[in-house]
Amino acid sequence: MNTAYRIRNASRIVLAAVLLCAVSAGTAMATPSTIVWIPSVDIQPYKTGHLTYDTYLRAKQNPDGSRTSAIVDLGLTGGVLPFQKIQAEVGFDLIDQPGNAGKHPLFFNGKVGSPEDAWFKGSPAVAVGGYNFGTKNGDARIGEVATNQNIVYAIVGKTLPVVGRFEAGYYAGNKKVLIDENGKSDEKGVLLSWDRTISEISDKLWVGVDYQGGKNALGALNFGVSWAFAKNVSIIFGYDIYNKKQTGGENTYTVQLDINFP
Repeated sequence: MNTAYRIRNASRIVLAAVLLCAVSAGTAMATPSTIVWIPSVDIQPYKTGHLTYDTYLRAKQNPDGSRTSAIVDLGLTGGVLPFQKIQAEVGFDLIDQPGNAGKHPLFFNGKVGSPEDAWFKGSPAVAVGGYNFGTKNGDARIGEVATNQNIVYAIVGKTLPVVGRFEAGYYAGNKKVLIDENGKSDEKGVLLSWDRTISEISDKLWVGVDYQGGKNALGALNFGVSWAFAKNVSIIFGYDIYNKKQTGGENTYTVQLDINFP
């Protein structure tokens, strides 16, 4: 993924302090706002926060024998609407990657939607939102550094007995930034996912698969397994297969720490 950044040493110190506070702050249970890679219909409840610390490590070396530095994402999201039928969250990410783009690590995101059964029995969950609103404008088609992917999306989800939850949606972003391997605009694609708590083994065990369409840097098929160590702390272990190595790079292993707090 070409929008990732390493967090500076000062940020790591802040992260450690926040993690300590979050673990001891309470036991509020809330779902994450992503599956493994793509946004989900889940929305952070009102007055609760969600801290994520995600790392992505390339599975292989580059053709020249070098290995791209690990991708690191530190994000904080909070619920902002006190309603049950209409919910919303806003947040930001500090994303680190090598190169000039690493000088502009700040990204913003937001989402609004309704959970399942909100309007009538059996109604699906619905969410619309945006993410990767970066702070560096530019045109990647002509080689400029740019982080303003400005992705907007709509997605619906439904949980079926025994089988699990399915989600489907569509996204569109900045055509000047999301490009294919030939440098042409490739800013749209589908969003698909399936996830399920494996309660037959343990209510703490979760698995998920998601897919983001497109030949741009975000297009990928992703697999993840999560274990909840506490009511408000879980870790996802996953693997990402990029649709195009010329844009997404070599596949990555991912570890994602998620902490919810009141």
